[in-house]
Amino acid sequence: MRVLLCPDKFAGTLSAPEVAAAVAAGWRTVTDGDDLLIRPLADGGPGFVEVLADALGGRRLPVTTVDPLGRPAAGEILLTADGVAYLESAQACGLHLLSAAERDPKTTTSYGLGLLVAAAVESGARTVVVGLGGSGTNDAGAGMLAALGVTALDASGAALPYGGAALAAVDALDGAPRLRDVRLVAATDVDNPLLGLHGASNVFGPQKGADRADVLLLDAALERFASVLERDLTGCPAGLGTLPGGGAAGGIGAALLALGGGIESGIGLVTRATGLDAALDTADLVVTGEGSFDHQSLRGKVVAGVAGAARDRGVPCVVLAGQVSTGRREAASAGVTDAYSLVEHFGGEENGGLDAALDRPAEGLRELGARLARQWSR
Repeated sequence: MRVLLCPDKFAGTLSAPEVAAAVAAGWRTVTDGDDLLIRPLADGGPGFVEVLADALGGRRLPVTTVDPLGRPAAGEILLTADGVAYLESAQACGLHLLSAAERDPKTTTSYGLGLLVAAAVESGARTVVVGLGGSGTNDAGAGMLAALGVTALDASGAALPYGGAALAAVDALDGAPRLRDVRLVAATDVDNPLLGLHGASNVFGPQKGADRADVLLLDAALERFASVLERDLTGCPAGLGTLPGGGAAGGIGAALLALGGGIESGIGLVTRATGLDAALDTADLVVTGEGSFDHQSLRGKVVAGVAGAARDRGVPCVVLAGQVSTGRREAASAGVTDAYSLVEHFGGEENGGLDAALDRPAEGLRELGARLARQWSR
């Protein structure tokens, strides 16, 4: 039997390669006669560089950057032989870099991402692909732009403080982006615009610590910033606040669009790099997964892409997740044959299953891998 293991990361616990390895180890405790094809995936968020490095090779260059509060952070870029540099916003802007008490999208900044982009430009890359996802910022990429040479000013000509809230006072821009004619690409599967009910502030702000008043303040601040970008930044497209993908990573998508960049599907890019389509064509069973299988999973994330591709080929697809909150009917319509939760595997939330899932995810995945082998292996 040919089994394709192609999970995303379990955010905060295991990387995608670690998830796949744990499931494979459990499967092999039951039978070693099956052919396990391991293709870890990412959609632009945390793990994007690691997955692509495994698939494409190239050089991984360490870069010193800063986190959303300006503290030192370790980042890296992947530079391939064809002159493409890959990096991920989460290494500098990630929500996982902040404690619960530190989460405040009014003040967090994407400046560290600008340092990563600048390093990629200076490395000689002709194209820079920025994986977007998992961010703890909501500043429409203003911090990133500042690191690249474009500073937001208030009416008195003073540089604004970092963070999304300060953009309510933006009046003009100073400087020009130092990009050496590099082509920019935003890798994301989020189609939300920058502004409005489906925009960055309304949809993702609460996950980053924003209350309702914060959301309204941030959406208005980003609307003002978008209008200034359209007026003052050469090449910025009209209607920036409404463009699909502009709301990705707290509006960093919009900043990349304003710099003349394009948007590409993160999961599509990773699918091509890892040869996932060819693996799907020969698979008898597909096993994918992520930390939380919920309503957002079916909106362009890894699980949705994998399940849909498996369904189109008539191949069963099983989802393993830390928690499962998607209904069976909704999941089935997306191509998911069955879904298993680590929390339920460890006895349910009322019996300490959540703590066990967070503390012992690899153990749980090995046990679920063995369970799947008993159910599915020929």
